[in-house]
Amino acid sequence: MVDLEGQQVAFLVAPEGVEQVELTDPWQAVQDAGGTPRLVSTKPGEIQAFHHLDKADTFVVDDVLPLGHQDFVGLVLPGGVANPDQLRTNTAAVAFVKSFFDSGKPVAAICHAPWTLIEAGVLLGRTVTSWPSLRTDLRNAGAMWVDEPVAVCENGRSMLVTSRKPDDLKAFDEAFLNVFANRVRVR
Repeated sequence: MVDLEGQQVAFLVAPEGVEQVELTDPWQAVQDAGGTPRLVSTKPGEIQAFHHLDKADTFVVDDVLPLGHQDFVGLVLPGGVANPDQLRTNTAAVAFVKSFFDSGKPVAAICHAPWTLIEAGVLLGRTVTSWPSLRTDLRNAGAMWVDEPVAVCENGRSMLVTSRKPDDLKAFDEAFLNVFANRVRVR
């Protein structure tokens, strides 16, 4: 069993547009592993989640950017089309993402979330997967795109876990939890 006991995991989302299941499923997986998920956003208050294009639930923000990576074992970037599109235009969000790579902490991104990774400039030479419409964008950023449920890529000292879509959440959760837990063991 994966053990994240006592570890905090950051979930970075924009104020509006995150795909709810891509937030709640990995969130629950972190809790089931004994970790503490923290909702990080660009504004205080609540974020609005979506079921594709329809409004879903709201969630209370725990931490607001700018923020350091020091208190977190890893970062999860849920998808939804609008979510990463907003994050990639926010300087503090891009810096927060890049700080995880610079410090060697693992990052997990699903669906459209790799758009934010493109803006952070962290994809050169990495093998990634995503929602198919991002394939060209990711290749143009220097990544090798694969059509697989999950891709785990170590490049230098940082690990990146990417996944395609909600149907792949089980594989995504298992992969990023193992990578995050391994990070805890080697500290």
